Amino acid sequence: MTYATPRIHEEIAYLAFYFHWRLEDVLDLEHHDRRRYVAEASALVRRIEESQ
Repeated sequence: MTYATPRIHEEIAYLAFYFHWRLEDVLDLEHHDRRRYVAEASALVRRIEESQ
């Protein structure tokens, strides 16, 4: 299975921005782990936005 380049760049930017992770750390994650962290960060952002 191939992975869309724009999508992985989006995930990397998202995790780096919200969790302040380095590129190497994000790239070291397994695909399913990276997707899970993206989902968790998204949930955090939604909760913050809803509480404002």
